[in-house]
Amino acid sequence: MEQYPRRRFWMVGPTVAVALVLGVMLGKGWERTGHATETYEELKTFSEVLTQVQRNYVDETKVKDLVQGAIRGMLSTLDPHSAYMTPDMYKEMQVETKGEFGGVGIQIGVKENRLAVIAPIEGTPAYRAGIKAGDYITKVNDETTKDLTLMDAVQKMRGPKGSKVNLTIQRDGTLDPLQFTLVRDTIKIESVKSKVLDNIGYVRLTQFQESTGRDLGKVLKQFKEQKLQATILDLRNNPGGLLTASVEVSEQFLPGGKLVVYTKGRESKKDEWIAKGKDQMDDLPMIILINEGSASASEIVAGALQDYGRAVIVGTTSFGKGSVQTILPLGDGSGLRLTTAKYYTPKGRSIQSTGITPDIVVKAQPPVTVAKAGEAGPTEKDAEPKQAKSAVTAGKDQPAQAGKGVDAGQSKAGTLPQPSTVDASGDPSLEQDVQLQKAVEMLKTWKIFKELPRAS
Repeated sequence: MEQYPRRRFWMVGPTVAVALVLGVMLGKGWERTGHATETYEELKTFSEVLTQVQRNYVDETKVKDLVQGAIRGMLSTLDPHSAYMTPDMYKEMQVETKGEFGGVGIQIGVKENRLAVIAPIEGTPAYRAGIKAGDYITKVNDETTKDLTLMDAVQKMRGPKGSKVNLTIQRDGTLDPLQFTLVRDTIKIESVKSKVLDNIGYVRLTQFQESTGRDLGKVLKQFKEQKLQATILDLRNNPGGLLTASVEVSEQFLPGGKLVVYTKGRESKKDEWIAKGKDQMDDLPMIILINEGSASASEIVAGALQDYGRAVIVGTTSFGKGSVQTILPLGDGSGLRLTTAKYYTPKGRSIQSTGITPDIVVKAQPPVTVAKAGEAGPTEKDAEPKQAKSAVTAGKDQPAQAGKGVDAGQSKAGTLPQPSTVDASGDPSLEQDVQLQKAVEMLKTWKIFKELPRAS
């Protein structure tokens, strides 16, 4: 989950410059004499190492490369989500929150110390190729991901539009790794999609961007004008995004003054986000759909509405990403993504590593699998993703985008482009989507029970 504080670290003077570049994580340590002395001694050691490398390393080195390497190494000792962004990466990240970026169409994070797919981004070639939430990426272009940081993995999966990238995927339930050849592309993401199902307003959020709350408000206004009987909010495979967007979405369904989410940072500093009272849908019956690909901002919305009894949660347990990443701009145009807090639902539940548990568990229909000619592919049962017991992911770590399908010559087994769960427009098909079917049936039953005459 990301925030954008109006803070900037400027480098003024050589000593302070080194401190800010290398000791930015020390925070208030500079304000305390003991900590400042300790920090200075450690920086002396770093300076000595830097000098020795410059003088004696077998190949010529650049100070900038060494310092950036030191920063990356420092942040890698903290958690998988804290990372350094070069000026180019920082600019690209700012563009992404507006819903357009290049790459391979996958949100990635870390599960059980492995590089994992949080969710394929809907409508992208990676999604159509059959990459799934819960897949583990073991190699990028034959290079192991074992020691890669999230930012490094993202950069390796990016490249010019039309170029290819090979991903090796380990999927629970399959014996052999799956090979995917994806063609990079530039994709614009439409974060809010909607339609009407049997007089029920259905809205699907694919990500939480700057415009998501505003766009959702327009859709809900139309639902209200149509006098629809209920609402389904589909957050499946929504990997998250901006914290502010999750609050703007939640307040569309909550009365003003209600706590949506709060965060606790260092020294138990608490920040709260309160609904402003838009509450467009009043008290109409509501169901939220989630699955293992619902993370971060999705979990904030589901958790808040579940705590207040405003919506019934249907599906499978969400991903479990409950930490907040703050983006700190640095003076040279680069940026720092730093984990600064954990977030909690209104009732004080931490979602980190546990996720949101549905009120009603409904497993998805297993996807149809296809095997390479002459080989036996995994069964539908084998292909069904195993629910992760614990998960730690990046809230919105540089989503990538993806190519046009599986390379038939290299793929031993892969998933068909999910024809059983989506219609021609890419939206969920009511006829085949068992989770959506359950939601519609429940809302129809809701109305029937409500209209039953009371016993005299």
